[in-house]
Amino acid sequence: MGTSLPQQPSPIPSPAPSSRHGGKHTAGSAAMLLMVSALLSGLLGLIRIKVINHLFGAGMEQDAYQAAFTLPDLINYFLIGGAASISVITILNRYREAGDDEGGDRALSVILNTMLIVLCAGLLLGEIFAPEYVRLFFTGYRHGQDPIGAAMCVALTRLMLPAQLFFFIGSVMSSRLQVRKIFLYQAFTPLIYNTGIILGALLLHHRLGIFSLAWGVLGGVIAGSALLNSMGAFRTGLRYHPIVGFRDPAFREWFKLSLPLMIGVSLVMFDGIFLKLFASAQVGGITLITNAKSLFNAPFSVIGPAAGAASMPFFASLFQQNRIQDFSASVSRSVSRLFAVGMIVSAWMIALTPWLMDLLRGGKFHHDDAAAITQLFTILSITLALWAVQGIYARAFYATSDTKTPMITGTVITVLSIPMYFALFHTRGLIGLAIASDIGILVQTAALALLLHRKRLVSFSHLEFGELGRALLAAFVAYAATAAAAHFLPPVSTHANDMLTIAVASIVWLAAAALTLLASGSKLPQQILRRRQA
Repeated sequence: MGTSLPQQPSPIPSPAPSSRHGGKHTAGSAAMLLMVSALLSGLLGLIRIKVINHLFGAGMEQDAYQAAFTLPDLINYFLIGGAASISVITILNRYREAGDDEGGDRALSVILNTMLIVLCAGLLLGEIFAPEYVRLFFTGYRHGQDPIGAAMCVALTRLMLPAQLFFFIGSVMSSRLQVRKIFLYQAFTPLIYNTGIILGALLLHHRLGIFSLAWGVLGGVIAGSALLNSMGAFRTGLRYHPIVGFRDPAFREWFKLSLPLMIGVSLVMFDGIFLKLFASAQVGGITLITNAKSLFNAPFSVIGPAAGAASMPFFASLFQQNRIQDFSASVSRSVSRLFAVGMIVSAWMIALTPWLMDLLRGGKFHHDDAAAITQLFTILSITLALWAVQGIYARAFYATSDTKTPMITGTVITVLSIPMYFALFHTRGLIGLAIASDIGILVQTAALALLLHRKRLVSFSHLEFGELGRALLAAFVAYAATAAAAHFLPPVSTHANDMLTIAVASIVWLAAAALTLLASGSKLPQQILRRRQA
């Protein structure tokens, strides 16, 4: 995701790559590394979706599996609140700037050990009350309407709950690496996670059925998150301290900074939960809407979270050095370039949706299922750019140690969105849920941008409006050219024809977008090339 980040001098010296520690990175090279990782992970994610759909189809079993993620994710969200990486980075970066690595390691240790105790208690409660949660939360499992599906969801939930312990360990260890501008280990984490699920499905589905996926999740998180990032942290000299302290100053500071993230809610998290909650009213609904969202997340993950994760330490360093103008310009340049790329990628997604979704067809996943996802995916694709840049705006707040403002904003927007999801689902079905998701993220992103501007942290004047206009023009031209090319290529039929259409039309899309950008005087192509060279 080097396309989204500004080219600027690194506020922290960036030595030459070190083979011992995985190499340190500038903002651009870190974003590019994570973009490549996200691209490979996205491809593995598509294979994962294809394998799961082929083996289990859109029905009771996969509905139960997809629904089983919600309780573990909620426990993680409310007990950790994203603070495992965000708040720890802010604290460790301060120790790093002061040259106190020993103090940073002690702070990391006490935060990790103390929160593991809290998290274990929360997961134990989750194991005990999983049946009540499943019956109360999901419309399709209430009142004994689907006892087999409900029981399966409970069992899968209980099996996947412990994964949150290892996810937390990996997140904390990754924070230490990110502060040191080392992103190599983080880049491999999603690759190992997806590989674990795929291997679990292929090797164990004959004996374990849908439970093979849950074992794959658990194995992928242990190996890809906890073990890999811990290995990286210890290789960089981490001095771990076996201490626990609820009253320890480091833990209290972390808790104070993280509390807004723990008690607040965000539509970014709850959008997926709302989609599953309402979609559970129809058999296969959770599978269809989750598949559409997961497929949307594949390109989104390439241009969104990677840039956000790479930018966080750099934003924090600029702010702590009181370089407010540089901070504002850096965030705005990241937003401008990420939004520009997002619009152009959206054009490709929308133009080729029928062929992309038809690739899912096969095994127990039928043509009607692929057609249903096509509509949902098209609607979700409209807001790719918004989903990408909201992460940048959120991290701008976190870099200033302000977690309260995004917490309050996210909570208000999420609560007010519930009636919208409910009304649109009951009037338009799954399509209504996709529309609600688009409206929600529009409001969320606009609110964060406006608040940053009003707080004089990130000015609207620093946005590259000229580049955004040229990118919008390129998106329209690329969409028209891609749709026209696809019209003369094989229609949706066989997978071979689908791949041919996608490949040829993608070349047309890339050429049309690039030529339009160059003809309009856009700097975006040069910026992308510079990030690739970095």
